Amino acid sequence: MKNLITKAMLMVFAMGILVAFSSCEKQENLTADNGSYDSGVVLDMNNSVDRIKNLPDDVRHEIEERAMSRGIDLDHVEERLVTRPNGDVQRIFMVEEDIEMTPEQFRDMLTNKDSDRQYITNNLANNNQTYTVIGYTGSCCALTSKMQTALQWAVNNFNRENLGITLSLSYGTNYQNKDITVYNNGAGGGGGSAGFPFSNGKPYNFVQINAGTDAFNTNVVEHVICHELGHCFGFRHTDYFNRSISCGSGGNEGSAGVGANQVPGIPGFDGNSIMLACFSNDEDGEFSNNDIVALEFMYPN
Repeated sequence: MKNLITKAMLMVFAMGILVAFSSCEKQENLTADNGSYDSGVVLDMNNSVDRIKNLPDDVRHEIEERAMSRGIDLDHVEERLVTRPNGDVQRIFMVEEDIEMTPEQFRDMLTNKDSDRQYITNNLANNNQTYTVIGYTGSCCALTSKMQTALQWAVNNFNRENLGITLSLSYGTNYQNKDITVYNNGAGGGGGSAGFPFSNGKPYNFVQINAGTDAFNTNVVEHVICHELGHCFGFRHTDYFNRSISCGSGGNEGSAGVGANQVPGIPGFDGNSIMLACFSNDEDGEFSNNDIVALEFMYPN
């Protein structure tokens, strides 16, 4: 009984690590390679994932097994600080290079053993809703003129499909009452990041666009923004099973704790999908036919 109690206490401590983060102030900017979706600031030292590896072997192995059962290799999870438009600094876990998870989501993903829990299924936003999207224009994180145009085009992509959801777009700085805020994070390289819908039926609420994305043409910027909005509403990467298809390297992303459910009615792999893990400099920014099938499946009118 003593051993069981001790292990239980260690497990509580270990999971507590996932929400009791390092107070380290030192940071370094992360430069993303062009063509990949990635952004943010990486914690310089003592991150929570590293601290898991310093736990007693039996506790560490149990946590790692839970992570692997959900398709996550802790070696490829990064704890980061990201700055929101109002200056708030938020700690997140970055999974699959462009998927943000709050500490609570990441902790629950590891602590919930049941295979049918919400974080390993494909959570969607509530259907038959209008969701407000704001392109941020404040001095710290303003979208460029090209990004603003591309955001409008990306929103148009969703709205023209006559889905059960509608996106209402505005620009400004009053984002607190909006469902999704799209902003320029100032990071180098091209790409961005977002997260998956929350368990309460809300889409993920922030889309970061790397400043370096502005170097691409407007269609490519549209592609990046539309891709990240796709994550907010529940899309996984089309080539999640083998990232090397679009990225040239990488393997299976696994369930990543959120599921990778195949959409019926799509005959095979779609190399034209806007949701491929990496992008090129000649994207047209439009959903493929199979992307539209998937959207209609997720959000039928």
